[in-house]
Amino acid sequence: MTRNFAVAAVLFAAMAPVGANAATYSAKLATPVAAGKLIANDIRWSCGPDACRGSTADAPAMALCQGLAKKAGRVDSFVVNGRAFAAAELDKCNTHARASAGAQAVASAN
Repeated sequence: MTRNFAVAAVLFAAMAPVGANAATYSAKLATPVAAGKLIANDIRWSCGPDACRGSTADAPAMALCQGLAKKAGRVDSFVVNGRAFAAAELDKCNTHARASAGAQAVASAN
């Protein structure tokens, strides 16, 4: 009986929701946006005048940064689980940036 309980506990832990392993992201944009929601690369960003924030376990950080830059414009800083992108990573992210896209992207996502 105890062995069955132990096996069940291990199986239950393995089936934990994906959200439990989700990474958190924060980005500061060169052109701040009005408060709103923005969807880019299958992540829902919650944006305000200071930053955009989101979480997901489904995509590489660089792809998420590039998707945000494509929708909202140049990214000045990008933080993944407390680790900030280095200058070279930001440069790579911003190769996809649209000029002055921020306000329009959030407005169209609402």
